[in-house]
Amino acid sequence: MNIDACYQLGYIVRTHGIKGQVVAFFDVDYPEDYEELESVFLLISGKLVPFFIQSIDSQAKGRFLIKFEDTDTIEQAEKLKGLSLYLPLDSLPELDEDQFYYHDLIGYTIVDETLGKLGLVKELFELPHQDLMAMDYQGAEVLIPMQDEIILRADKTTQTLYVNLPEGLVDVYMQPSNPDEEERNDDAV
Repeated sequence: MNIDACYQLGYIVRTHGIKGQVVAFFDVDYPEDYEELESVFLLISGKLVPFFIQSIDSQAKGRFLIKFEDTDTIEQAEKLKGLSLYLPLDSLPELDEDQFYYHDLIGYTIVDETLGKLGLVKELFELPHQDLMAMDYQGAEVLIPMQDEIILRADKTTQTLYVNLPEGLVDVYMQPSNPDEEERNDDAV
């Protein structure tokens, strides 16, 4: 399985007990959709390795107690700590017409209500407090918060993302990065 054909489901947080169980965190909107998983891929040394699930129990929001087949000791489970869990993209649930997965937005053209066509989505960053979308705009990277007030809709047919950017957001990224450089430019006029 190729990593480009997969999405990251979550990661293994720690071991549990002495019989090879692990606690995993599923970083998804609806973790309950994954309570019947039969297998996952673990990213080990840059390669996706299939692991079959013997048992899986939901613990708390997004946390699961998992027992993998052929992982029967704490020593075996210790080797899995911190590894990322992946599933094939084709296993994602179908979405309504007005919904989208973040990874689908890469390559979409961003059009702002006020500024018009801006650039292409080049990368997405899932951070603890806020998800961000990166685009190239006039040679500068602009980071856009992934918030409902900003992202209006995505047109899958035209691969266009309609946004309502906060006033001045793009301007912040267009300022010279060195304040001394700005002063020199003012003196030269």
